[in-house]
Amino acid sequence: MEQLTLVSPPVFALTWTAFLAVAVYASWGVASLPVSIALVLLGMLTWTLFEYAMHRFIFHLKPRSAFGRAFIFLAHGNHHAAPGDRYRNIMPPLVSVVLSAMIWAGLWLLLGPIGSVFYLGFGIGYVVYDTVHYACHQLPMRSPLLRHLRRHHIRHHHARQEGNYAITATFWDRLFRTEIAAKRR
Repeated sequence: MEQLTLVSPPVFALTWTAFLAVAVYASWGVASLPVSIALVLLGMLTWTLFEYAMHRFIFHLKPRSAFGRAFIFLAHGNHHAAPGDRYRNIMPPLVSVVLSAMIWAGLWLLLGPIGSVFYLGFGIGYVVYDTVHYACHQLPMRSPLLRHLRRHHIRHHHARQEGNYAITATFWDRLFRTEIAAKRR
């Protein structure tokens, strides 16, 4: 099972390029350009809240059963055990694509074809999240925004795991009072 938790950046890029291309195809012409742009932006914003909630309430869940603890460790705990492992900084496609397809199907059932446009933004938000998360652990962050995101996330790993759950939209941690303050100098 553990081998299924490893993913390389090229596999991630190829998988999500194909998956989002299908989402673009399914979204094409469903709504006017202004409505489509608004729905994609709303989907991206919705992703950031989903990202925060998943990280806080699922990935840091404290199950009582041995199976539950093993599942959470495979899903996220192994990343905390080895945060510098470049194969553990991206969600494996087996999980991300299956979960994403279920969310897309739910949006389509709920909203009809326009749900695909909303999902496109949600999917783009996910790709941005996993790319930023990977970069926080593996790449130099030169711009002020990227340095801020990296500092915010690294505090989650090294200061206290019970906070700084957001990766791409740190305002959720401020809003929900889970932000870890900077270390005093």
